[in-house]
Amino acid sequence: MPLSTSPSRYTTASGGPGSPLASAQSGIDIGLLLLRCAVGLTMAVHGSQKLFGWFNGAGLDGTAGFFASDGYSAPKTMATVAGLTETLCGLGLAIGLLTPLAGAGILGIMLNAIAMKWGNGFFNPSGIEYDLILLTAAVSLALTGPGRLAVDHLLPVPRTHRPSHGIAALALGAIAAAVVLVALHD
Repeated sequence: MPLSTSPSRYTTASGGPGSPLASAQSGIDIGLLLLRCAVGLTMAVHGSQKLFGWFNGAGLDGTAGFFASDGYSAPKTMATVAGLTETLCGLGLAIGLLTPLAGAGILGIMLNAIAMKWGNGFFNPSGIEYDLILLTAAVSLALTGPGRLAVDHLLPVPRTHRPSHGIAALALGAIAAAVVLVALHD
């Protein structure tokens, strides 16, 4: 039985809120909420390390020094953009606000992080495994949508998530990452 597209609750055509499919949807919503919070808050903390030096972070000057040492032109601007993107997209993902765009921002950041670490192997501390997991989770959330436990459902715009929204947002994030890598990295 198909799920309805009602923005307030997903139910079966004949079962109602107590049906097995509605119960399964509730489990999916809780799982998506947990994933959004884990990935989003992790990214927001990374961003606050870059912007403010919180959580033993380097702050803007230290982060700018890192970008300069890796060959980025305009390292202070890169530090600011990276910190703001991680913080704002992380918080957006955590609360489920503009979820496809938040996922796309994290995709862009993680593509740049992977490009910087490429050649260091797969495993941490200098490999790409951690960045790849965050990238994959953000892409997955952009494609699936935030679930019903999200701020997106309170916005006065169409509340149904379409994979095409996620694909378009992810394309934008990938293009932005490519522009940064080509235009701003020496």
